[in-house]
Amino acid sequence: MRIGYGRVSTRDQHPEAQHDALTVAGCEQIFIDKASGKLASRPELSKALLVANRPKDQLVVTKIDRLGRSLEHLIELSNALRDRGVDLVVLDQGIDTSTAVGRMFFQILGAIAEFERTRDGLAAARARGRTGGQKPKLGPARSNLPGRFTTNSTNTASAATPSTRSPPSSASPAPLSTGTSTRRPP
Repeated sequence: MRIGYGRVSTRDQHPEAQHDALTVAGCEQIFIDKASGKLASRPELSKALLVANRPKDQLVVTKIDRLGRSLEHLIELSNALRDRGVDLVVLDQGIDTSTAVGRMFFQILGAIAEFERTRDGLAAARARGRTGGQKPKLGPARSNLPGRFTTNSTNTASAATPSTRSPPSSASPAPLSTGTSTRRPP
């Protein structure tokens, strides 16, 4: 039996397109959540997983990111389905975990989907003026202290001061051997 699952994450998104695609794919039952993909507990996904419990059943989604946001959760869910003999089908990416190639592509596309969400989130944050990343260890007042290697022309002289080592002595080296051998090299 084919069981369809869809998810929309905001009130502005409409589930009709996913519902239609799952219907065309031959899903006998369709479950749709209106919740963030970050949430591990989604009531309609739980219902879909209860229905898809026999070997040769298929859980069908339109896109891999509708199933979950983190690669860890996607792999955990895929493994749980595999243990029950249930296959996962992702329509847009052409993935069917009943094949070895489908299982491999599922894992690769899950990683790519997670990367794209991160990149989109960072771009949205930058557009709002947030840069993200680790905060600098030194504030602007301390970052140009003398002795630091910087491109500032006032500090480069202190960074390039000559060393105070004494030059090697010019005395002749000591003999290597003090033995009593009388044999000399030819």
